[in-house]
Amino acid sequence: MKRPVSYQKIRGAYYTPKPIAEFLSKWAIRSIQDEVLEPSCGDGTILETAAEVLLSKGASKKETIERIHGVEIDHEEAQKAYLRLCNLGLTVTNSTIYKGDFFLYCWTHLAPERNLFSSHDANGRKFDAIIGNPPFIRYQHFKEEHSMIAFDLMKRLHLHPSRLTNAWVPFIVASTMLLKDDGRLAMVVPAELLQVGYTAELRLFLSNIFKRITIFTFRRLLFPDIQQEVVLLCAEKNGHGPEGIDVVELNGLEDLTLYNNNRYKQAVFKAIDHSTEKWTQYYLTPNEIELIRELRKNERLQTLGNLASVDVGIVTGMNNFFVLTEDEKKRSSLDGFTREIVTRSAHVGGLIFRESNWKTLAEQQLPSHLLCLPDVPFEELPQRTHAYVKKGEAEGWNTGYKCRIRKRWYIVPSLWVPDAFMLRQIYRYPKIVLNQTTATCTDTIHRIKFHNGVKGEQLTAAFINSLTFAFSEIGGRSYGGGVLELEPREAEHLPIPYEHATSLTLEEIDRLLLSENIDAVLNITDKLLLQEGMGLSKKEVMELRQICKKLTDRRIERK
Repeated sequence: MKRPVSYQKIRGAYYTPKPIAEFLSKWAIRSIQDEVLEPSCGDGTILETAAEVLLSKGASKKETIERIHGVEIDHEEAQKAYLRLCNLGLTVTNSTIYKGDFFLYCWTHLAPERNLFSSHDANGRKFDAIIGNPPFIRYQHFKEEHSMIAFDLMKRLHLHPSRLTNAWVPFIVASTMLLKDDGRLAMVVPAELLQVGYTAELRLFLSNIFKRITIFTFRRLLFPDIQQEVVLLCAEKNGHGPEGIDVVELNGLEDLTLYNNNRYKQAVFKAIDHSTEKWTQYYLTPNEIELIRELRKNERLQTLGNLASVDVGIVTGMNNFFVLTEDEKKRSSLDGFTREIVTRSAHVGGLIFRESNWKTLAEQQLPSHLLCLPDVPFEELPQRTHAYVKKGEAEGWNTGYKCRIRKRWYIVPSLWVPDAFMLRQIYRYPKIVLNQTTATCTDTIHRIKFHNGVKGEQLTAAFINSLTFAFSEIGGRSYGGGVLELEPREAEHLPIPYEHATSLTLEEIDRLLLSENIDAVLNITDKLLLQEGMGLSKKEVMELRQICKKLTDRRIERK
């Protein structure tokens, strides 16, 4: 029987392309003596390829099947893997593929009373190579009977999983525990490993366990059907030669097929920063990384969080109901019951949002009015608003989650007006936009409140510089399509050369930006803020600008 599409999504399992399975297997397996594990073998593509590598190295069929081990929770998928190995002429035994939960399998091998990092185990087995494509299962689909064991394993290593932790994270941790002291881990993992907050602890864990880490990234999506960017994680616990981390960027599968071991040996490994910092920085050269690390410690810089608070915009729960155009407001007789609002980043051009800018949006019939009814029971609302609220209920707008959990579904909370806006999703460069209106914004834009004593014009101007831009690319997260996203906490960590901005003129910078002359702006701000203000050399400033260009071009060019 054909399963519904949602079954694959719930399982979080997506078949590994053969070129990836071959690359990871050839890299991870070094000898015919290697014991190999695939912790989520699915239909057996990686198991099959690992067996082929052992056979190509001269292992007999008997030796090969003794060294190949798989785990698969789905019995039908396990049967496919079984048949793949049989088709190679291997005599598959009951112990070749464990049919069940990987975390339970791991727990069986690593009972609580045993040392999790012993190199051998009297009742279990550790592996020379662990190769896999762990399932991407979000917390709402991560079954409790599995997550409890997975999280307990993590906690025993002093890690702190949360209910939001995706299943692939404990898969990586548990696999690491099953490696021998000189083992190799080769995994297909989401690019989130490099750049999101919830994997920060995993980055630190991996940097402390492995001597050498190579990450292969791709400009084109390897799994376009799920729009999930993935990377290949190749980690060695005790690799010979240079130690550190390297990030290799390839175009797609064809480049991976051509990539050979000699190029890998010639990789430039950078010293790993044993912290929770994002690994986006490792796209840079060692000199560029050193400059970034030195600037991060510079006491003459302030973070945006020291100067202002950054918060999400308004979550209406149903913009189609709560945000209206000028004509919609008039047709529904809602004059006097709306407030000014901005709904898209493209609506706040330049660095100053003026009342004239908002009026232009309204005149163009763009969504610019936020419904703002009195916070009273329905029967006490002004009579002329009843029809609109009833219409919303007839169309089911009140049944959405955000509306449903409110005391009164038609009342939107947190309507405060920000001192400034900040782009949440960024194409070319981030910016703060001074708000000179009474408008607030939806959650497509962040809201900024300046701390007491902070001059808004000065901070808005000071934000536009190559140093802050570079840290935005390193500290934010990028997705397919070239978008850089900064969440409030990430934005608050950005360094700003604020104290040196007194000689900047916001009006002039705004005018140049509106004429799309960002280079002219950076020539002004970099000279005043970074060279004259902070004492950076012209070479260092140009290096910062090159870092910006390198990281910006990389994400924009990625398809």
